Amino acid sequence: MKIFNSYTNQLEEFKPVHEGIVNMYVCGPTVYNYIHIGNARPVIFFDTVRRFFEHIGYQVKYVSNFTDVDDKIITKALELEKTEKEIAETFIQAFLEDVNRVHSSTDYIAPRVTEYMDHIIDYISELITKGYAYQVDGDVYFRVDKIKDYGLLSNRKVDDLLVGARIESNAKKENPLDFTLWKKTEVGITFDAPFGEGRPGWHTECVAMIDDVFGEKIDIHGGGSGLMFPHHENEIAQSFALHGHGIANYWMHNGLLNIDGNKMSKSEGRVLLVRDLTVDMNVFRLFTLSTHYRSPINYTDEVLSSYEKEWEKIVRIYKAIHLKLDLADHLYGQAKVHPDLLAVYKDFLEAMKQDFNTPNAITALQDLTKISNQLYRSKTELDVLLSTLKVFDDMFEVLGLTIDVAPLSKEDKDLYLAWQKARTDKDFAKADSYRDELIEKGILS
Repeated sequence: MKIFNSYTNQLEEFKPVHEGIVNMYVCGPTVYNYIHIGNARPVIFFDTVRRFFEHIGYQVKYVSNFTDVDDKIITKALELEKTEKEIAETFIQAFLEDVNRVHSSTDYIAPRVTEYMDHIIDYISELITKGYAYQVDGDVYFRVDKIKDYGLLSNRKVDDLLVGARIESNAKKENPLDFTLWKKTEVGITFDAPFGEGRPGWHTECVAMIDDVFGEKIDIHGGGSGLMFPHHENEIAQSFALHGHGIANYWMHNGLLNIDGNKMSKSEGRVLLVRDLTVDMNVFRLFTLSTHYRSPINYTDEVLSSYEKEWEKIVRIYKAIHLKLDLADHLYGQAKVHPDLLAVYKDFLEAMKQDFNTPNAITALQDLTKISNQLYRSKTELDVLLSTLKVFDDMFEVLGLTIDVAPLSKEDKDLYLAWQKARTDKDFAKADSYRDELIEKGILS
């Protein structure tokens, strides 16, 4: 099992802190609006990571936060004449609906910043005590120059960063690169702290929650590539200051999802919300996972349409085999693995073990579709056909794909047999009528 570690910039063998357990944290949303399809990419990818680990026998402790206190939330609350809590709650629920919509699990630990305020304040206080942070007029800043390898994750040199930082230099800071841990403010929701009334800086929230939820160095920290700097870089700096380690053994970052060749932009009207997608979500998930997670994806309607056709091929053979086995009362029979099925399943597992190479895993799924078509058309024993469904189901489980198909009732079986007889008898009027009923029931497509 190998993972590309963004921190070391190389492919590494995965060795968990605790045998058989994976502790992972993925940065969650700031809840002030509905998520767009770019926001959905880490949701889908890291859900797939979790699914694969569980598929091969690991116990996964998966944590992803909600930032429910932020300037953007305050702005939205003022705009809609609601409280920040109402805005946050509305979009937390909307986010969870969208997570379900893209077939990702919502069964994970989801800490909210407002629920961890005491620990965040204690975390900042300890940084001050240890000399890594300082107070100025109620604000608290982190001393970046005390961290030896600052910039390592994002591959940025401190001298280069200083050039840009001086342009927006804050006179309160000892160093232009020092970042805010606590912001003194009277606007919006505030919290009482030893340093004064205010609210935390974004970069402290995640690292403090990780510290409280896990209490130790974790296996994987993930998020979008846009979070590498400054967010994740600043998380690492604080963790080194208090605990002498960089939070996680493996850092994973997914690439951007662009639309029509450009980065999504709300101001330019170039945004597609998850809830506005009209395509089958299996198709969107297939599209998202068909590009390696570290590479950018370009969304166009035409590209999505091509994956719709790919998914239709998979659904067609899966349903055909399911129907054939159901009519023969063999859905719950004994499966017998064909060598070609075993080979394609091994290809699938190997792809996922090589830095979660979902494009190659989907190639294996497409190969399975071709093999299943061949087996279906030949005089293959039912035990082998049954094993094709089981291999499909294993791949679906990892990739988060679903096909809704249920065993037929006796009435449905009788209808199907009547359709077949009408076709044999060349009673086309009856055959068409029966076929329409079967299509309406979803038995035929």
